[in-house]
Amino acid sequence: MGACAEVKGGAGGVGWWQIGTDSLAGSRFVVSPLAETVAALKTLHAAVGTHPGERAWLAAHLPAYRERLAAEPLDALLVRAALGPTWNADFLTPTPTGERERSFEEEVAAVRDAEPGDAVPQLEVAVGGPVPEPLRSAGDLPRRMAEVLTWVWRETVLPDWPRRRRVLEADVVARTARLGRGGWAAALDELCPGRLRWLGDGRLQVNTRAYPPRSVDGGRLLFVPVTPSTGWVSWEGTERFAVVYACAGVLADGAGPVVPEGLGALLGTARAGVLVRLQDPKSTSQLVALTGQGLGSVGRHLKILRDAGLVRRGRAGRSVLYEWTEAGAVLVRAADRSRDPGRADTPARPGGPERTAVRERTPGPERTAGPERTAGPERTAGPERTAGPERTAGPERTAGPGPAGGR
Repeated sequence: MGACAEVKGGAGGVGWWQIGTDSLAGSRFVVSPLAETVAALKTLHAAVGTHPGERAWLAAHLPAYRERLAAEPLDALLVRAALGPTWNADFLTPTPTGERERSFEEEVAAVRDAEPGDAVPQLEVAVGGPVPEPLRSAGDLPRRMAEVLTWVWRETVLPDWPRRRRVLEADVVARTARLGRGGWAAALDELCPGRLRWLGDGRLQVNTRAYPPRSVDGGRLLFVPVTPSTGWVSWEGTERFAVVYACAGVLADGAGPVVPEGLGALLGTARAGVLVRLQDPKSTSQLVALTGQGLGSVGRHLKILRDAGLVRRGRAGRSVLYEWTEAGAVLVRAADRSRDPGRADTPARPGGPERTAVRERTPGPERTAGPERTAGPERTAGPERTAGPERTAGPERTAGPGPAGGR
């Protein structure tokens, strides 16, 4: 696979999309259980994790997945063909509707109900040639693929879906806030650096391959985060277009950016761990997902940091986001320099280097899965109340009109 939005679900391909003003203004960030499951299937198929949390997840589920395919050799052939070197089979990656949040069962019905007669031609595109004979005479391949996806969802995604969903929704909140501050160029360039790029004049590069452009004029444009380090693009005629991308908050970011020893001694390790993550605005729910601390603990830390003038909060739609004040930035950077005088003034962003998909992988920063523990001194004396749980943007969030991306 190529990185990020490099793989499409079927025949033909594009290097960039020409997006009309109305389609851009009406675009949405959406959460899709099916997209998360397809991304999990890709990870299981590649059998390679990009960070400690993903490797732990593979260690827990890869043996059962391989046992499942060994018991159904035709399923193994089908998965291998559908996840081709440059394309996904269309029936594997239906484009979300974007109208409302749908359950996995509702979404996987689009796979199950795909036209069986179209499956083999789509597989031929995915593999770049003829498909094995057992698949050609197998009958209803979309239904078989739906059964594989249902197994992956039930056994490997559903048990951790509440946490995955918090990470995905927090990513949507952060992306929407970034869109409001920097416009489309800033918001889209950061979805998948080097692959997805706003070119200006209504053009969005969706991969690095030299394919003819595709018009997205009057259609619905959707951006779909997933937690595994993979991505693809898909479309349904001229009506719906989707970019599936690896979200910023992966499933295991317990370590995150390194907390300077002096800052940890001053604030406490857990509170300092919250502070160093606020170089970019984040919501309470995002901090909970990234740090592994409880909602109450994160809320107390944020209150103390706000009272000390180190962070401020602002609204993005219905969500509250926290970020450094000037004093907070100076404190973190000073502590970072004291730890290593040779370092640059600005600490590395927690997002790390560009994530790549499963077959063109660049090493990412090591992340640990364990939650951060607050030490005894971290507890405050009084029953400080938090502002209440932050309201997330919901599974679907309208990007809003905003500036047209640095025209």
